[in-house]
Amino acid sequence: MSAQHSEMPVPAPLPLRTIGDIRAALRSGHGFPGDRESFEADLQYALETSTETDLHAVATVIVDYRGRIRLYQDPEFDIAVQEGVDLATRLKQEDQDR
Repeated sequence: MSAQHSEMPVPAPLPLRTIGDIRAALRSGHGFPGDRESFEADLQYALETSTETDLHAVATVIVDYRGRIRLYQDPEFDIAVQEGVDLATRLKQEDQDR
């Protein structure tokens, strides 16, 4: 790990225990573009299609968006995305050079 990586401040994890916590995080700009609206739509759909004894779909939505918020907060995420973009660009260029 280079010095650049170790100097990056690591944000404190957000409390994401409830739907309200997730909504607050998304309102505060945590998460990917469109997540705030998508969360509400996905949650509404899960609620409408769930039975009173099976809320698995609702739990899945909550876990998914909690993970997306945590991923978005991870300082290593941008680095990994950039490495992937650089690799794809390099492979595309190599293919065109053939």
